[in-house]
Amino acid sequence: MANSRHLIISCRGQRIDCGAGPVVMGILNVTPDSFYDGGRYMKVADAVRRARAMAMAGAQIIDIGGASSRPAGRIYGKGAELLTEEEEARRVLPVVRAVADAVPQVVLSIDTYRLPVAEAALDAGAHMLNDITGLRAAPGLAALAGAAEAPLVVMHAIGLPGSMPHEHAYACVEETVYRFLDGAVEQARATGVRDVIVDPGFGFGKSFHDNLRLLNRLNHLAPLNCPVMVGISRKSTIGAAIATGDEPAPVQDRLGGTLGATAVAVLRGAHIVRTHDVKPTVDMLRVLDLIVRQDHPEHA
Repeated sequence: MANSRHLIISCRGQRIDCGAGPVVMGILNVTPDSFYDGGRYMKVADAVRRARAMAMAGAQIIDIGGASSRPAGRIYGKGAELLTEEEEARRVLPVVRAVADAVPQVVLSIDTYRLPVAEAALDAGAHMLNDITGLRAAPGLAALAGAAEAPLVVMHAIGLPGSMPHEHAYACVEETVYRFLDGAVEQARATGVRDVIVDPGFGFGKSFHDNLRLLNRLNHLAPLNCPVMVGISRKSTIGAAIATGDEPAPVQDRLGGTLGATAVAVLRGAHIVRTHDVKPTVDMLRVLDLIVRQDHPEHA
């Protein structure tokens, strides 16, 4: 299949072709409380070392976030505390500047729903915006992305940071997610965003079965004509799927399950994979690509 125009993302001077194969986005959390790697990369030097390692392992995008987005519920308790705008900026801006200087070949994404933080991060060297509220918290992010010629990720979730539920009841989860993302894409494009990426928001206001259903029906998002990003790395659904008792498998034991779910996501149409584990993900995708190409030798 020829690469479609909507799969080529222009990132403020850099270019990513999602039609050439799945793109790996490495997660760089500059937080003390993220569910998997909180506290590891709070120092700028540690964050830069991690960014370099992910780039060498094959990450084309690095997503930098300074505020944990753990939803509230049985798994995570009361969820992440709402961070002040000033503290978020204090955490992420030095890291964005340092990583942009140290790893200039990688596209830098800023994971924020706050307009001032996003604007400052773009000034510091970020190339794209990742909004987990899908423009609900700050609709002005769309105009900012459009003016900066930066790609924008819009994710489906319910509630707002600081009060995001872990589960919610849906009549049809994939239809609800599609309608929301369709509206967010239209809103973004109306304000000049050239490249919009959609994220169904696994784990944000969805039950275990909702997440599995969304993953299996990911190709339902194809009519949006946007690259599809998935973030399922080591999440509680993976832990529940491989549990041996009543409690989910611990976070450190979820790599195998994450890779299996990632493979399904790619086969169902995911273009960008957001992960904590870059090298295992890159290796798995290489093998998957070689296997799939056996039935499509024209792509070899």
